[in-house]
Amino acid sequence: MKNLIKGIVAASAIAVAAPVAAQDIIVVAHGQANDPFWSVVKNGVEEAGRDTGVNVDYRSPETFDMVAMSQLIDAAVNQEPDGLIVSIPDADALGPSIERAVAAGIPVISINSGSDVSKGLGALLHVGQDEFDAGKAAGEKLASMGGTSAICVNQEVGNVALDLRCAGFAEGFGGASKVLPTTNDPTEIESKVAAALASDESIDTVMALGASTAGEPSVAAAKASGRDVKVASFDLSASFLQSVVAGDAAFAIDQQQFLQGYLSVNFLGLHAKYGLMPGGNVPSGPNLITADKAGQVVDLSAKGIR
Repeated sequence: MKNLIKGIVAASAIAVAAPVAAQDIIVVAHGQANDPFWSVVKNGVEEAGRDTGVNVDYRSPETFDMVAMSQLIDAAVNQEPDGLIVSIPDADALGPSIERAVAAGIPVISINSGSDVSKGLGALLHVGQDEFDAGKAAGEKLASMGGTSAICVNQEVGNVALDLRCAGFAEGFGGASKVLPTTNDPTEIESKVAAALASDESIDTVMALGASTAGEPSVAAAKASGRDVKVASFDLSASFLQSVVAGDAAFAIDQQQFLQGYLSVNFLGLHAKYGLMPGGNVPSGPNLITADKAGQVVDLSAKGIR
């Protein structure tokens, strides 16, 4: 009998000591991890994985390619992860793949882009900012600073989130406004902004949609023009924030993308473990970073957190 009891105790100890299998969560985003903006998202994803013990895998197409992204989502669904995190820059292109994940019983959270379509596709919630409202707030602020004629530099025309930023900006700005389509190449952006300023001397405002990609070259083009041109940008980079501090840029719009990566992984980890989930979307922004605040976040931006 004693041996039997010892055996039961030993078996129980082994059972208690055995680690619980970690949850597997896959992130499929439209932005490459080597993009300064998306590297911050990935930093949030990875830190959340370390903090929660969740296995996370960040994936993205090599370029802004919705066909490739839908294929990445399909491949993730085939792996049957415990959770899937997606950005949704184009609901028409990505919707069927996301709905396939939901139909397979995989909990889905959307981040960054897609707040307007996330729920309709079956996602549990969205972590990000309302892009139209953020653009509108930026437009209103720049108009209050005296802006009357603007260009909105869009480096990914067709990305619904960026298109909404420009549309919101135009409404909030109220004055003359037009979209300047570009690629993601900062050299091209600087050249196109410079050409736009040279061809139309009424332009006094530049709204960029990404700090390192478009904001920094827009500042360079505005300074080279020798005119008083107000430049603002979505998102943060250490260099652009330094321009804000120096008075060469008006402000940056922080959507706190680190939170988008970090919170989404945490939420899915807690959902897999305990069935917990917030009751609605989680706004990570927008926050306008003006000169009085910019100095505080330069260091964190350089560290890949802001």
